[in-house]
Amino acid sequence: MTTGYTDGPSPEPLHEWRERGFTIAEARQWIEHGFSIDDAERWRRSGVYTAADARPWRTAGATPYTVDLWLRAGMTPRDAVQWRERGYSPQEAADRHLAGERPHPRGRLWRLLHRGEKPGEAFADEERSGGMRRLLRAGVPASRARAYVEAGWTDGAAVEWAGRGIEAGQARVFDALGLSAREAERVLVSGQDAISLMAEFWRAEVPIEEVAAWCAAGFTAQEAARARAEGTDVEQARVLRALTEGDDS
Repeated sequence: MTTGYTDGPSPEPLHEWRERGFTIAEARQWIEHGFSIDDAERWRRSGVYTAADARPWRTAGATPYTVDLWLRAGMTPRDAVQWRERGYSPQEAADRHLAGERPHPRGRLWRLLHRGEKPGEAFADEERSGGMRRLLRAGVPASRARAYVEAGWTDGAAVEWAGRGIEAGQARVFDALGLSAREAERVLVSGQDAISLMAEFWRAEVPIEEVAAWCAAGFTAQEAARARAEGTDVEQARVLRALTEGDDS
């Protein structure tokens, strides 16, 4: 019988396997596939219970310490190999698979923007993968969640913006202007987007730090500029904004 230990140490005696809780048949299978007792126990603790299952995971590049990530994402060894061949890290592969994506080559634009970066480096950190899972659990569609994570927005606030269906780029602009997700949603419903809103207030020479207050209080850029010229202080707009927020709650 070929055991896979030809060039390595001899397998442990079967009685040692029995003492560690393996049946003779199980021990023979693990030995045949080249696993030691310690290796077999590690794989079983990680959720891979047979040598026949552990071997393809090992071939795919998994270890007992990393396979849990892929198992929780519902991946198979073949999935893992396909993602790896396309340059994705284990964490990013798991996130994308969980989001319903299938293995696909990196786009040309992505390769240009990430030239010199190790495969999967952009999504290797726990903060971003955690943000992706948070968005998906909140019911945000995978494509929209991915856009938020790729924009680097991974905190809890992203859930409200994404949950209201606001595109990540627009959300960033609205947020920079000081608008809340709810206020931004009202702007979009009115038919205006973030860039046009920003440009309109800038052309009216309304200071950027006042845009959110005037807009949320219901003023157009022209109305805000006229009110300012007539001596109306932005604090009055802030009061109206607070009242508007109270009406929506």
